Amino acid sequence: MTGRRRRRLKFQHRVFLFVLAAAAPAWLATALLLAAWEASVLLRATILVAVTFFVVVGAAAVQRHVVSPFRALANMLEALREEDYSLRGRNVDPDDALGEVMIEVNLLGRMLQSRRFGELEAGVLLRKVITEIDIAVFAFDVERRLRLINRAGEALLGKEAADLLGRTATDLGLAELLVGPSGRIVTHAFPGGVGRWEVRRRRFREGGRPHQLLVISDVSRALREEERQAWRRIVRVIGHELNSSLAPIKSMAATLRTLIAKDPLPEDWRDDTRVGLTIIHDRADALSRFMGAYARLAKLPPPTRRTVDFGSLVRRAASLQGDRVEVEPGPDVAISIDADQVEQVLINVMKNAVEAAGDDGAVRVRWRESDGVLVTEIEDDGPGIARTENLWVPFFTTKPSGTGIGLVLSREIVENHGGTITLDNRDGARGCIARIVLPLG
Repeated sequence: MTGRRRRRLKFQHRVFLFVLAAAAPAWLATALLLAAWEASVLLRATILVAVTFFVVVGAAAVQRHVVSPFRALANMLEALREEDYSLRGRNVDPDDALGEVMIEVNLLGRMLQSRRFGELEAGVLLRKVITEIDIAVFAFDVERRLRLINRAGEALLGKEAADLLGRTATDLGLAELLVGPSGRIVTHAFPGGVGRWEVRRRRFREGGRPHQLLVISDVSRALREEERQAWRRIVRVIGHELNSSLAPIKSMAATLRTLIAKDPLPEDWRDDTRVGLTIIHDRADALSRFMGAYARLAKLPPPTRRTVDFGSLVRRAASLQGDRVEVEPGPDVAISIDADQVEQVLINVMKNAVEAAGDDGAVRVRWRESDGVLVTEIEDDGPGIARTENLWVPFFTTKPSGTGIGLVLSREIVENHGGTITLDNRDGARGCIARIVLPLG
């Protein structure tokens, strides 16, 4: 009809009509036979009505049998869209075509549930990290209403989070800090203190809406330059991880919701779903690795000391690098240390040396006693260190898959043992040398 779209019959109605069309020849043949049969009109009419009744009832039964699994499938997909992963298809037959679809939907539900738990755990861990750092962190939505604050922020504003969340930046006296260049130093009077503050801002997106991360640190304290650089880097890393991990996860999850809501499903829906889930898995795994690395650095336990043979410890750590590390002969030394922690330091430094040396370079390790201390040296034939000032900055790394905490964690372990660790370019030779000094007393 001109200007109007012809209304299509619903799927269940089409199934019913298809069954009636399939039974129509048999019904017509029956009617012709009854017409030619020399019997009473009442008998023939009764038989024809009975046949018609059974045809219609059979068509309705077939319709119900065909449509029912699709309605169950639609309910399951609707539950997945609503992030309810408790529904599962039952009595599925892997040798049945519809059973295969149910199995795949069940697997999709389990995988989405696992990814959801991973996102929640990563989010909880991220919030715990932000809560525990001792600089004030605030997150504002597009309307400049406070959505997140840590304990340092509560102390700075002199109130509990319950009294602050949902209030505007103007009400909190922070509106002027949300404009202007990031990284500037300002003099400001807060309810929790007066002084000079460094103000840094970063933008991120949550739920598709822009947010601002505001970090305020007290630069009037006598902090080392490396510590201030570390806090700045934490803000950048958190903002980067939020955007690079959560944004694609949310985007791909929305795409999958749209895909599985289509009826009928496209022919290549399995391939698209696998690709989407792979992207979600990779980004959630990357965020989990990042938060796990930070947790290891922040929760390093004190050393549990016991007397060990240091030479055996070195050789065991070197063996993990295959034949890439040459262990030079050294004295027999018994030293009281946390063997697990010190071995981790040796593994970290040797691994870095092997990676720096490349396939053709060599790595050597030696140790000696000197004036009541044990000196361990690990040297490589690599290209050396271009910028030594960034070595001990948390999260600084030049490796594509690095976390930037290996050397920082190693220094923390060595200093907890009362020792020192340095990493310098070799004098008069290619490569660098790491020196780990531990007290023997």
